[in-house]
Amino acid sequence: MKTGLFFGSFNPVHMGHLMIANYMVEFTDLEQIWFVVSPQNPLKKRKNLLNDYERLIMLEQAVEEDERFDVCDIEFSMPKPSYTIDTLTYLREVYPSQEFVLIMGSDGLMTFHKWKNHEIIQQNYQRYVYPRPGFDVDPAAHPNIVLVKAPQIEISSTFIRNAIRDELNIRYFLPAKVYRYILKMHYYEK
Repeated sequence: MKTGLFFGSFNPVHMGHLMIANYMVEFTDLEQIWFVVSPQNPLKKRKNLLNDYERLIMLEQAVEEDERFDVCDIEFSMPKPSYTIDTLTYLREVYPSQEFVLIMGSDGLMTFHKWKNHEIIQQNYQRYVYPRPGFDVDPAAHPNIVLVKAPQIEISSTFIRNAIRDELNIRYFLPAKVYRYILKMHYYEK
């Protein structure tokens, strides 16, 4: 089965994440999407990062009714920071019948050369790249990618966190259960 791996901190998961995942599973040859919750991205600071399990709970709430999507917490039991190559190696061992494809935004290609063992990833895994505003991609400069012409979505988790901190109503930017959970738990308010 061809499975897209959508890595992220999902701090919090929002409608943009779900729209990209939906597009990937409906408009490409991917049969399912696994959201891989990253405890610590080695290229990002931990500032404002909710507890791993809280982000996992919100992601599970967001996709629980869609059998095309699954949530993967494999990186919770791996050394931190988590490196994509280590996760891919482990997943390939555990699920040898799966064909894994990385899902990433065009902005991620700008730092891909900094990823641990990025050459091995580039050689052994296709990367489906969706457009991000301001980050055009030259396919010739990035071997083994498929440019996916998904709609550009300008929602980000940073935008969501800032809006909540500023006491703005952003209910339609989040799945309903996630929105209610964030309000109940008072996340991102200060």
